[in-house]
Amino acid sequence: MEIIDYIVVLIYLVFIIVFGVFLQRKASTGIESYFLGNRNLPWWVLGASGMASNTDLAGTMVLTALVYALGTKGFFIEIRGGLVLIMAFLMTFMGKWNRRAQVMTIAEWMKLRFGKGREGNIARIISAVANIIFAIGTMSYFAVGGGKFLGGFLGINDKLAGILLILLALIYTAVSGFYGVVLTDIFQGFLIFVAILYICFIAFQTVDLPDTFSISLPGSEQLQEWSLTEWSSIIPPIKIDLPGDYSIFNLFGGVMLFYFFKVFLEGGAGGGGYMIQRYFAAKSDRQAGLLSLFWIFLLSFRWPLVTALAILGIDYGLKNQVISDPELVLPTVIAEYIPVGVKGLLIACFIAAAMSTFDSIINASAAYWVKDIYQAYLKPEASNQQLVNQGRLASIVIVGLGLIFSFNITNINDIWGWLTLGLGTGLFIPLVLRWYWWRFNGYGFAIGTGAGLVAAILTKGVILPVVSNSQLQEYILFLVPSICSFLGCILGTFFTPATNLETIDNFYRVTRPFGFWGVVKKKLPTNIQAKIKAENQRDIMATLIAIPWQLVLFLMGMMLMMKQWDNFGILLLIFILLSIGLYFTWFRYLDKI
Repeated sequence: MEIIDYIVVLIYLVFIIVFGVFLQRKASTGIESYFLGNRNLPWWVLGASGMASNTDLAGTMVLTALVYALGTKGFFIEIRGGLVLIMAFLMTFMGKWNRRAQVMTIAEWMKLRFGKGREGNIARIISAVANIIFAIGTMSYFAVGGGKFLGGFLGINDKLAGILLILLALIYTAVSGFYGVVLTDIFQGFLIFVAILYICFIAFQTVDLPDTFSISLPGSEQLQEWSLTEWSSIIPPIKIDLPGDYSIFNLFGGVMLFYFFKVFLEGGAGGGGYMIQRYFAAKSDRQAGLLSLFWIFLLSFRWPLVTALAILGIDYGLKNQVISDPELVLPTVIAEYIPVGVKGLLIACFIAAAMSTFDSIINASAAYWVKDIYQAYLKPEASNQQLVNQGRLASIVIVGLGLIFSFNITNINDIWGWLTLGLGTGLFIPLVLRWYWWRFNGYGFAIGTGAGLVAAILTKGVILPVVSNSQLQEYILFLVPSICSFLGCILGTFFTPATNLETIDNFYRVTRPFGFWGVVKKKLPTNIQAKIKAENQRDIMATLIAIPWQLVLFLMGMMLMMKQWDNFGILLLIFILLSIGLYFTWFRYLDKI
């Protein structure tokens, strides 16, 4: 970078810090303000903030690496998490189910589902601890990705660069709370959008990929040669033949089914962390649906971006030498294709992408300490100012622990796989059962969550190091925590008393979920039962349409950048048909909920 680039980046960083300090007074009136913005933010602000938070730097590097190395097959691999398919579930029913609870965190939600006695308290504490641990792991992942990107440009150690990024995000987040997170995300989202348009324009105007080209794969000394037709195919293969680290994806059809199962599990669980925080902050069921729609639409622009970066990375390899590490495609492209001055702006844009994710995780995870541990059990009489101060202290501690754990991580894709498959799945099993089965109780939730958490950590640290088959590792990472968690849920539920029927009845009346609720559903008047059944049936149908709708929307942008016009036309037709179906099963009913 040149001096002008450093100046642009510095101006951006100073602005973000000053803006956070400016919002301090508004955020400090109480924890409703500090963590949810007083539930008074419009849907488009929450949706745009969600997009900015999802467009993280580490994830962008991983997605770019996969698309560069595998083309659209890299897109399908990211069904595991990078496609954020949970948004389809949040849009059609999960967003409104969560919002109806009128709580601040998932842990606090446990009171609604399991009651205010011992059972609910145990579930709440376990949920809070598990979410804090997950946040620490996620913070480590983003620190590595952000440091790997920024360190190369500043000429400093990757770890130091990651620490600088997160500390900057910590400063304005701790000071300004949810208002600072959301409003800075809006500004940072605008910068991200500028980066997307600029890079896509360069790739579209300057690169026409040849019929065949070679790329590198991690863990392999030989180059992989692709034909453009195969690299850009919108039909995923049953099998592929890849060397090195990506050989775990060779049984491609099985891998996709595996990831789809994981997505349905995650979507049915309802999500958590910074994503669900925006639904707790929504004003109404309708606004929960609209913010989801806007969120998905904005997220669709991420895929033309990573495709453009991948295309430029391939072009660089054709003209110079093949990029040895796919995870370095993003910084290489910016260094080689972006002119002085603009380079500083784009680096500021990608720093914005990193910080918009850091700030959301910091704020959402601190809420678990403040609301679900400190205020609930340690100091119920705490003043608003004491609670806000605890939020700031918790933010500092969580960031510090995340940075400490990041020192042992070198590969972004590895930790991403563990978070989405191992730890994520181990925690999602109890989250799924809580929505759909009346007999599931707080003890089952606590034991299942604890078992999944311990199993995920032991699988990563003890079992995987002795398994040499990399393909088998993915399945072990998923199966061991999920089976342990499921067994814990079942044993904990059947060996302890059922939740009080009055508590279950109140939960069902407030949330109106589908599933196995006959014991309370039959108590309702016939007309109310019919109304709930009709809503549930529409939600299920809309979800089955929304998932392929989101996939097709994201793929269209990729085909546009690859200039595969036949594929683009097919996808556009499918998208129009799915949009019509989504309108009649979901959108037209938003005004009625």
